[in-house]
Amino acid sequence: MTNHEKNTEHLKMVAYCRVSTENQKEEGTVELQIDAIKRFCEENGHELVSIFKDEGISGGLEHRPALAELFGFLESNEGKGVQAVIIWKLDRIARDLYIQEHLIKKIEGLGKKLISTKEADIDSHDPMRKSFRQFLGVVAELEKAFITMRLSAGRMKKARNGRYSGGGVALGYASKNKDLQLVKEEADIVKMIFHLRRYKRLPLNKIAKHLNEKGIPTKRGGLWHSGTVAYILENRLYRGFYQYKGEKVKRIDLAVL
Repeated sequence: MTNHEKNTEHLKMVAYCRVSTENQKEEGTVELQIDAIKRFCEENGHELVSIFKDEGISGGLEHRPALAELFGFLESNEGKGVQAVIIWKLDRIARDLYIQEHLIKKIEGLGKKLISTKEADIDSHDPMRKSFRQFLGVVAELEKAFITMRLSAGRMKKARNGRYSGGGVALGYASKNKDLQLVKEEADIVKMIFHLRRYKRLPLNKIAKHLNEKGIPTKRGGLWHSGTVAYILENRLYRGFYQYKGEKVKRIDLAVL
C-alpha cells in the first residue's frame, strides 16, 4: 500500500510537527505540516486527537519541549488509546539518521505505529522497507549538512565584512537590522565593570557582588558571578574588534572603552 491509497485501518493518532527558524525557507511552516496531516487523516478515516509542535527548534534532541510532551502523553493514561504518531515527513522527527532510528524504536516500544504523509510504511520491520527508511535518513542528513554549510559560509562572509553573524548578543549591544548597535544604559554598566577592575583593583568576585548589591542584572536577567565578569573583561568587542570563528574585524562604532 502506498500513502496515496486509502487506508482501510482507521487509527486514533497524535501528530508531531517541527520547523527550525533558520531553515524555514526549505522547511515551510508548522501550519503547512498541520494542514497536510489533517488532510491525510480525513482522506484515510483516521482520528487526530492532538498535535504537538516544536517551532524554531534544531534537529537534535536538546530543547524540544513538544517532543518531550508527546512522549509524556503517549506514556500517560490519556495516551493509551492512541495507536499511532503521524508526521508530515520523516526528517521532521530528525534529519540525523541515528536520532531517527532511535525515536522510531522508542515509538514502537510504546506499542504505537509511526506514519508519515510522505513515506509509506516507515515503521515496517521488512528489511527492504527499513533499508529505504535509512536511505531517506542519509539523504536528509546530507541535506542538513549542505544547508549548514551554506549558512556557515554566509555568516563567515558577513563576519569578514564586519557584520553581526549570529550568536549571543553581549551586554552593551542589541541586534537590529541584522547588525549590532550600542545600548547606552548597558554600555555604562560595562564601563563601570572595567573601572572597578582597572582603577579600584577589585577581584572578580567583589565586582560581581557589587553589581548584585546594586540590583544590576546580567544580559540574561540573572545574577553576576566571577565567570560572567571575566567574560565582559575579556570580550574584545568592547575595544572595537568584532570576532567570529577566527575572523576579526575592526568596528570602532561598537567600541565602549
